[in-house]
Amino acid sequence: MADFDDGKESGALRTIGEVGQALGIKPHVLRYWEQQFPMLEPLKRSGGRRYYRAEDVALVERIDRLVNREGYTLKGAKAAIIGAPDPQAAAQAPAPRSDAEEILPQLKAIRDRLERALAA
Repeated sequence: MADFDDGKESGALRTIGEVGQALGIKPHVLRYWEQQFPMLEPLKRSGGRRYYRAEDVALVERIDRLVNREGYTLKGAKAAIIGAPDPQAAAQAPAPRSDAEEILPQLKAIRDRLERALAA
């Protein structure tokens, strides 16, 4: 949870600098995440000044946890947040046994051809 030591109420609007300082994230990273995660949309006032609501801060904390602590890619974190199947988990899941049984003989044949070519 973000540790804001600014005397404001817990639900108060925060500037990008306040959020960055509380979470240890540089403002340019927060701006980049706004581009990559359309659901992260802080209020923008005149002059383009950003104000993060409590739900925006919670989302930034979730993105930070997924990307910097759990090792998700930005694409994977985005999928996890919107509730889509996790592409990283799918990539790490073992191939179905029938696919492995079909591919293994092909790989062995390639290995044998390479060994013969190197021996020649």
